[in-house]
Amino acid sequence: MAEPTLSQQLARFAAGVSFDTLPGEVIESVRGRVLDILGICFAATELDTSHGALQWVKTQGGAPQATAIGIPEQVPAAAAAFANGVLAHSLDYDDTHLPSVLHPSASVIPAALAAGEANRANGEQVIAAIAVGIEVCVRIGMAGYDREAGTSTFFEHGQHATSIAGALGSAVAAGKLSGLDERGLADVLGVAASMAAGIIESNRTGGTVKRLHCGWAAHAAVSAAQLVALGFTGPPTVLEGRFGFFQAWLHGNFTASEITEGLGTQWATPDIFFKPYPANHFTHAAIDAALELRAEGLRPEQVEDIEVGVPTSTVRTIGDPIHVKRAPETGYMAQFSAPFVIAAALSGGSGLGLGLDDFTTARATDPDLRKIMAKVSVVADPECDRIFPNQFPCVLRVRTTSGLEQVKKILVNRGGPQRPLSFEELSTKFRDNAARMLNDAAITHVQQAVSCLEQLDDVGEVIKHHTAILTTPVLEPFPPRSSHV
Repeated sequence: MAEPTLSQQLARFAAGVSFDTLPGEVIESVRGRVLDILGICFAATELDTSHGALQWVKTQGGAPQATAIGIPEQVPAAAAAFANGVLAHSLDYDDTHLPSVLHPSASVIPAALAAGEANRANGEQVIAAIAVGIEVCVRIGMAGYDREAGTSTFFEHGQHATSIAGALGSAVAAGKLSGLDERGLADVLGVAASMAAGIIESNRTGGTVKRLHCGWAAHAAVSAAQLVALGFTGPPTVLEGRFGFFQAWLHGNFTASEITEGLGTQWATPDIFFKPYPANHFTHAAIDAALELRAEGLRPEQVEDIEVGVPTSTVRTIGDPIHVKRAPETGYMAQFSAPFVIAAALSGGSGLGLGLDDFTTARATDPDLRKIMAKVSVVADPECDRIFPNQFPCVLRVRTTSGLEQVKKILVNRGGPQRPLSFEELSTKFRDNAARMLNDAAITHVQQAVSCLEQLDDVGEVIKHHTAILTTPVLEPFPPRSSHV
């Protein structure tokens, strides 16, 4: 008998996972990530690009199958997945897997919720599908990660691994919730691979197209699952084949063992980093360093110049071209600017240190912040290189107007397994985000639904009532399913 292909091994793994086989820490982690992503989605409805994405969805028509946050009436499942995926990734506030630098939840969770709602899946089924989807996404992303070089080959080619690998992981989640068997799950990988896409030039020089990426990945995922259910098939060698996924994207440079080793026994989900700040993850250690210096008494007017040392491969994302990073034109561009986040943190921010209110166009173009940004240089740091990519460290060196030099090192990121966010901090983040769209009663309703997610008979209960705030000020408390054992 021939050795099963990579997609067949992933499909066998996915088909064999159920809620009852998941480790408790995976279940708990999935529940937290659903709450986190939903909060981000609610907050992102304020954005102009979100208005555009939601308006586009409303013009497409189609069968009412699932809920798109911000649209009162139901829309087709693929459209709901698109809308919620766009919202989930638009604020750069979604979680990050290291060292792959993937944001898996932003496509997998919207795809799973849409497919789950369309297929009347229960909470246990959705949790299992999300866990499997995240695992597949991370393993495919890691297969394209060069451990020796310490960088993602996807990124070296200008490709957005989050959306590319996310389309495949999300497709497995959607396929599982659509009732596909092992063979169907292999086919859904084969079909979704032809839909995966995303380039990251906008990180360097601007543009908001990156906000579409996780939405398009989730859309592709649900579409692939539906098409396979209607008879479409994919090549069994879609990943490793001569003209397959890894050849097409990475010129054949991939590590198959990253997909197969420990599959089913080692889970990535619990170690994925939550984001305390709504900015590119490469900037977070610099934020922490600046916040600590501020807490110790440093003020912006005392700064003569600042050098921020970061891993070599992250300079191009948060420090290059430096004249652009010192003068972001929008709040979105500010999320990818080390000079901006340092200036904002030294000036005092919101949320858990810096919050959504700090990443506005008004703040990005604030003359006082621009004065500080002009003093910031971003350089490669050897100590950070030795740690990256298992963390995104920073060494911040500040020279004051009095000639004093202050050095602050942040070598372990807040929000990861070594410096986890507490439940209270995650709840604070959710409520702060959700309050931009929901009233207190609706926020409580969503929190209660997610807290007992595995007890829901219909996962649509999680968000389908979010539009009730348009017609009534109060939602009834969410009743947990009493028959759950």
